Amino acid sequence: MTTSREIHLITRPPDDLPVPGEVAMVEVPVPAPEPGQAVVRNMYMAIDPGLLQRMRDLSDLHVPHFDLGGPMWGHAIGEVVESATPELQVGDVVLHHMAWREYAVGDVKEFTVLDTTLYPSISHHLSSAIVAYCGVHRIGIEQGDTVVVSSAAGAVGSVVGQLARLRGATRVVGSVGSAEKARFVTEKLGFDEAFDYHDGWPADLQGVDVYYDNVGGWQLDSAFNAMRPHGRILLCGSSEEHRNGRPHPHRTMQMVIGKRLNLIGFTTNDHLDLQPEFEREFPPLVREGKVVLHETFVDGLDQLIPAIKSLLDGAYLGKVLLRF
Repeated sequence: MTTSREIHLITRPPDDLPVPGEVAMVEVPVPAPEPGQAVVRNMYMAIDPGLLQRMRDLSDLHVPHFDLGGPMWGHAIGEVVESATPELQVGDVVLHHMAWREYAVGDVKEFTVLDTTLYPSISHHLSSAIVAYCGVHRIGIEQGDTVVVSSAAGAVGSVVGQLARLRGATRVVGSVGSAEKARFVTEKLGFDEAFDYHDGWPADLQGVDVYYDNVGGWQLDSAFNAMRPHGRILLCGSSEEHRNGRPHPHRTMQMVIGKRLNLIGFTTNDHLDLQPEFEREFPPLVREGKVVLHETFVDGLDQLIPAIKSLLDGAYLGKVLLRF
């Protein structure tokens, strides 16, 4: 009988990444599918900063927590290897939420068959581009805007900068964590400039129209100082707080009032009406080379927890994917 390794959450880690005993690698038999079900061999899983938040005991999280005592969930792509439904054929490549395991067994409604010709790589279906696309369109980046993107070499920020340029932004600046990442976003992605946030906010980076925030923390405080009156700040992520598990006390709210800044909290679930437009407009940009979807691959389920730590430490470029 085929077996599958799964990572189960045993207890909630209080502050940092889980250690042995808080999570466990479990080997389980893969059952035959019941009528209306299919067995899927996972190929790729998305690794995102929010995975750690979902392990913790945080009552104000805007997405569900992982349940204790079983495998966790997340975006994954796999191939149907056994099917008991006419709606799924062996060999179909599907998108689903049963990640953190080598094999997934579920009802047909759990799986979405993918068009494998839509992107240059099947794994591109796990990109965070929908987050970037919805944010850029909803915040209304306009011709001539100066746009600053934090975590600009990451899965979301790397796409935001490219879309901002396509929408006519005059100056697109990326905040990154190293000289290597600065070269990456300027030479490979077309950002006009980039700065290493470890060196502080550049003194000449003022009059910002749009700040796309993926990290929170003191970088957001610095952005308040640099915004023009009535500037727009999209609050998309807080990876700095994901890393340390503690909220950052912002001390610049008076500046928000004085500059009449527009702060917009953002999750993609509020903008699902843009999904059809995204599916129509975005893939051609990738196929034509107008947008680059850079990926970093980590191999093997046993590397998943270390990869989350490395992601939060800023070790990767672009979208990080586990390859089974």
